[in-house]
Amino acid sequence: MKRSLPATNEIYHIYNRGVERRRVFMDDEDRLRFVHDLFEFNDQNPTLNLSYHIGYRNSKEVGLPKIEREKRKLLVELMAFCMMPNHFHLIVRQKVENGITEFMRKIGSGYTNYFNKKYERVGHLFQGKYKMARLTNDAQFIHLPYYIHFNPLDLTKHEWRRREIKNYKDAEKFLETYRWSSHLDYIGKNNFPSVTQREFLLKFFGGPDRYKKSIAEWLKELDEEAIKEVTIE
Repeated sequence: MKRSLPATNEIYHIYNRGVERRRVFMDDEDRLRFVHDLFEFNDQNPTLNLSYHIGYRNSKEVGLPKIEREKRKLLVELMAFCMMPNHFHLIVRQKVENGITEFMRKIGSGYTNYFNKKYERVGHLFQGKYKMARLTNDAQFIHLPYYIHFNPLDLTKHEWRRREIKNYKDAEKFLETYRWSSHLDYIGKNNFPSVTQREFLLKFFGGPDRYKKSIAEWLKELDEEAIKEVTIE
C-alpha cells in the first residue's frame, strides 16, 4: 500500500536501521559524516559537490568549506536526532511540499554512497524505506524527544526502558558523554547546534535548564503508552 505523503507544517518521527540490522556507523568518522549530511542535505538548493574531509573531523561543530554559497532554504525543521550503531531517529517538521521526501532521499543516497565507497561494498545499506509517524498530541511532543535522546542508554543501562534504573546520576552523566544526538544541545551544551532547530521543543520543555532538571523525572515516569503510535522501531 502506498503511504500518504507527509503534510507541510506537520511534525513526524522518522526511523530507519541497517539492512539485516547491520551496523551503519562503524566509527566516529562515519558518525561525523552523517551529522554533516543532516546539515548539508537540509537545503532546497542543489547540494554542493563537497569533499567531506575538510576540517570537520576533529571539530566540535559541523565544519563547512569556506566557499561562497547561497543561504540555506530548509526542507525541514530538524528538531531532534539520535544515532545508534545500527539505526537513527529524527524528529522533523516539513517546511515545504515534499520536503521530508527530498531530505530523506538525499540522506539515504548520500550516506549510502559514502559508506559503500569507504567499506568497498555494494547494495542497500538501510532496511527499505524509512518509517514515519505523525505526532498528533501534546503528550507525544513532550515524551518522544526524551525517548529518542535516552536511546543511547541501551548501550549501558538497558533497564531504563523498564524504568528500573537505580542510579539516575550515572545515566545522566552517560548521556552527557554521548555526542551523537541533539541531547547536549537541548541541555545547553553546544555540540552540533547548527544542525537542529530547537526553538519549538525548548518552548515546550521550558528551556534548557528545565529540560536538564527533568531528565531523572522522565527516566522514572516516561509514558511509553503516550507515544506508542509514534515509536516505530
